[in-house]
Amino acid sequence: MTGELRYVYAVTAPLHASLPADLRGVAGSVPYLVEHAGLAAVAGRVPEADFAEEPLRAHLEDLGWLEETARAHQRVVDALTARTCPLPLRLATVYRDDDGVRRALEEGAEEFHATLRRLAGRVEWGVKVYAQRAPEPAAAPRAAPASGREFLRRRRQEVTARENVLEEAEELGRTLHAALAAEAEEVRTYPAQNPQLSKVPGQNLLNAAYLVPRERSDAFVARVEQLGGHDPAVRVELTGPWAPYSFATSDTGTTGTGTTDTGSTGTETTGTKTTDTQERVHDGAGA
Repeated sequence: MTGELRYVYAVTAPLHASLPADLRGVAGSVPYLVEHAGLAAVAGRVPEADFAEEPLRAHLEDLGWLEETARAHQRVVDALTARTCPLPLRLATVYRDDDGVRRALEEGAEEFHATLRRLAGRVEWGVKVYAQRAPEPAAAPRAAPASGREFLRRRRQEVTARENVLEEAEELGRTLHAALAAEAEEVRTYPAQNPQLSKVPGQNLLNAAYLVPRERSDAFVARVEQLGGHDPAVRVELTGPWAPYSFATSDTGTTGTGTTDTGSTGTETTGTKTTDTQERVHDGAGA
């Protein structure tokens, strides 16, 4: 396999500003526009040897390759977000050629247009709340317990302290989420982040995304800072603004964002987007 396929990052309304000349995407490709049906797909040429169905399936099991690809994907989407409100497609959405991209725009035109109208002028902010052990002041080493009763008393104190930290973090998470949901137009909540994949310390208690009009972003950020708390045992992380990844599909998941059309066999496989790897890339890019 020596040909090229078309990797599609996002769908937008027709752009009135060009992309940065030095922007490079997946596989070092230069993004360009495929326009059709009143829409623009932002695409890049990628090697078939890596992005045809079988090699792509193998690559998606390689976390190093996946993270590098997700970072390149995110660079292009970030550049678009600075200029417009893109509808980002799933990671590794690939088509045989430009005609395949045009067919996808044609087939999904009604839904693409409706989703772009719904998301126009809006960005996504991510908020996570963690319970973490507060740093302890330096103290003289304690003597060993004098008895089994003393040992159990100390253990109960340690357990109670951990439970109090968790309760405080949970209460802050509930208060913060309620306040931010009132500021946002739409909200998505997700399962707690996997600490083994994220490498982030602490117990994740809130993992949520908020759709906010761009002009209200400063007020949203100020609300997070106001309510985020200053308890050293609770950590609040804010990331964004992002393209509205979490809101590109409806609550029922019925949007047409991206399958992999790799040509002659007629085989289609769904692309991947919501992975712990891409979430980690998301968070790192926003740091």
